[in-house]
Amino acid sequence: MAHFVEVILPIPLERHFTYALTAQEAAKLGMGMRVAVPFGKSKIYTGLAVRVHTTPPQGYEAKGIHEILDTDPIVNPIQLKHWQWIAHYYMCSLGEVMRSALPSAFLLESETLVLLNKETEFDEAILNDNEFLVYEALRHQPVLKVHEIAAIIDRKNALPLLQGLLERKIIHLKETLYEQYRPKLVKYIRMGAAYNTDDALEELLHLLARAPKQSQVVLALFQLRSTTKKPISTKDLEKAANASKGVIRSLVQKEVLEEYHIQEDRVNIGTEGATDAVKELNEYQQRALQDVLKSFEEEKVALLKGITSSGKTEVYVKLIQDCLERQQQVLYLLPEIALTTQLISRLKAYFGDKIAVYHSKYNVQERVEIWKHVSHHDPKAQIVIGARSALLLPFSKVGLIIIDEEHETSFKQFDPAPRYHARDAAIVLGQLHNAHVLLGSATPSIESYHNAMVGKYGYAEINRRYGNVLLPDMELVDIKEAHRKRRMKGHFSERLLEEMTETLSLGEQVILFQNRRGFAPILECLSCGHTPQCPNCDVSLTFHQYRKQLRCHYCGHHTAMPESCMVCGSTELDTKGFGTEQIEEEVSALFPKYQVGRMDLDTTRGKHGYEKIITSFERQEIDVLVGTQMVTKGLDFRNVNLVGVLHADALLNFPDYRAHERTFQLLTQVAGRAGRTKKRGKVIIQTYNPYHQILKQVSTGAYEAMYQEQLYERELYRYPPANRVLKITFKHKNFQLLNEATDWFCGALKQKIGAAVLGPEYPPVARIRNQYLKHLLVKMDKKVALAHTKGYIKRVEKSFGAIAAYRGVRVIYNVDHI
Repeated sequence: MAHFVEVILPIPLERHFTYALTAQEAAKLGMGMRVAVPFGKSKIYTGLAVRVHTTPPQGYEAKGIHEILDTDPIVNPIQLKHWQWIAHYYMCSLGEVMRSALPSAFLLESETLVLLNKETEFDEAILNDNEFLVYEALRHQPVLKVHEIAAIIDRKNALPLLQGLLERKIIHLKETLYEQYRPKLVKYIRMGAAYNTDDALEELLHLLARAPKQSQVVLALFQLRSTTKKPISTKDLEKAANASKGVIRSLVQKEVLEEYHIQEDRVNIGTEGATDAVKELNEYQQRALQDVLKSFEEEKVALLKGITSSGKTEVYVKLIQDCLERQQQVLYLLPEIALTTQLISRLKAYFGDKIAVYHSKYNVQERVEIWKHVSHHDPKAQIVIGARSALLLPFSKVGLIIIDEEHETSFKQFDPAPRYHARDAAIVLGQLHNAHVLLGSATPSIESYHNAMVGKYGYAEINRRYGNVLLPDMELVDIKEAHRKRRMKGHFSERLLEEMTETLSLGEQVILFQNRRGFAPILECLSCGHTPQCPNCDVSLTFHQYRKQLRCHYCGHHTAMPESCMVCGSTELDTKGFGTEQIEEEVSALFPKYQVGRMDLDTTRGKHGYEKIITSFERQEIDVLVGTQMVTKGLDFRNVNLVGVLHADALLNFPDYRAHERTFQLLTQVAGRAGRTKKRGKVIIQTYNPYHQILKQVSTGAYEAMYQEQLYERELYRYPPANRVLKITFKHKNFQLLNEATDWFCGALKQKIGAAVLGPEYPPVARIRNQYLKHLLVKMDKKVALAHTKGYIKRVEKSFGAIAAYRGVRVIYNVDHI
């Protein structure tokens, strides 16, 4: 009987592929195991086995698999179900979800090897110089990779040359899979097996009497062995014996000493046990905990709204403790990698070495190790802390999912597919595992708060700061008036400078918030008004002073800072606007005695970039921290007493229906970094319009008033939570073709959906990486079945793809567009 396997491939095609198996392979292969399969003419991909069966595919003959790569499944059935939901709901392929979820070390792809064809005889005189170089290299080294051949002939593209050799059958190609993951093996040293008895040791020391350094090494090893139970490394032995590597190497060669390896984890956040007992909750935290537990009993998602510094984390700790006692896993999602740094040290004090961390700053080797720990329900991974990608790990027994700062837009994946929202996908994961789900925030999203108000979610609230500390005193400063009276020093009002001077003189710290990185967003010629533009995108280049560069924040294009105008040659160049770099420079000039730090995308690129800045600020090595929205997200600094918002209007005047909600959340969160211990903090918000409704609501902490106002507007204009929103983006390098294609697609949608389709329209940045963009917005009533509308859109896309002229136009779906 013939056997077949259905395989998911990590490519954007919405179907499974069927491959043939032998009876022996069918017996070994299980769901969730990886298989190497041929795809296309010669490429080999890593696929994921979904189902083994005996039904041959319709319409094509099944190829055989290349090899089975696993002995045990790396993906479990619940995880696969979750992937299928993400693919279906967010309108992408299962292969795209697989590529996003699996660490790239698991996604082996073949590498092309070049070999000489020994069966072909030919005259070497027919070869040109480069071909002869490749031929000679292959005679001395039987196998070469394509990039090695490119290096030999000193060209980036070696494929045309290889094509010519292939046509004459001088070479042939072979595809081979390479395993990317290598376990970390640490080298240790011990006595050779022949010298483990006292008599043998005595005889050895007698033999080494004439080699005092070697004798000293042996004695040092015995001394270390008696004082520590841990394995002894070569480095430890060198230090203890005060000997060189050469002496130890010669003893290894004589088989007196023996080297051996132990596999160790690359990610090690500490092996010490718990040191602190879980804190007792105050009455407000206790009441919130009871409300959360009541929601869990009713099998509802719980929303915990706790003002900044109210002690939400202590409530989470209690729930985590209960979950661990039930021998279940905990998933703790955070919007920013920066937050994991602080949280780990806090949770480590309670739960010791039960914590694993997973986010994009880890390399592929480290991600594989954490994946395996989670999959095997390892004691090291009972609590998994991470950014949104941690959601896709192979959990087998999740009991609790916590989504902290649930309102954050960082939980939404924008590019590439799947464009999922981690909060919503986590709720579905909780349902699949029958796990409790808790959303926490000081400023919940309108959607989550609405769900709590209508009874869909449970609700708990903490409206007092821990230790009864008062909320910060918030003050709106009118910089329009200050500019008119010439009372601004750079980008600082007199009021902000006065407060900064007082705060710093008392030995306290300051946070300054400006949501734009770089030095200035625009460089302008004062003679002709020319502004340098990105050649690939429709945006001006941002000036970064520390690199003396103009950079595009969309495609990464950069160029050296020009000394004169490219159009008129004038040397009178000036900057417009300001970013974190310029603020850092101004603060350093205004307060030269104090240390200034900056936290933005430019300063946190390395794996430990966040950790270094946060640790320095916590240790009070930095007095003033200038940052983008990274500094707003739940960080806990004990000595910060002043927060300054330099330009609140930039947040308000944004072309987005969520702009006012986001401004309220962002300003409330950044204000919450001030006065978190005993003394009341101070927040200065600089604005050109201090009478704006949202700014008034922020200064008085009127979340309920903001919610009611925003909900009324959303219902009026058919935005979430009243409706669902789907954004369709079209991309193509040909401007005219894109216009025709979007008009066709929009027309087809309007035939069925009608007024709910808005557009097509160009976004504010209409060209990125030389691709023109156009958007359609579809508003879907919650009363109408979502699957029905999506099904119709997919059918339109199928007809759209059948038109030859439009095949090159890329269609991108963003469900629940944020």
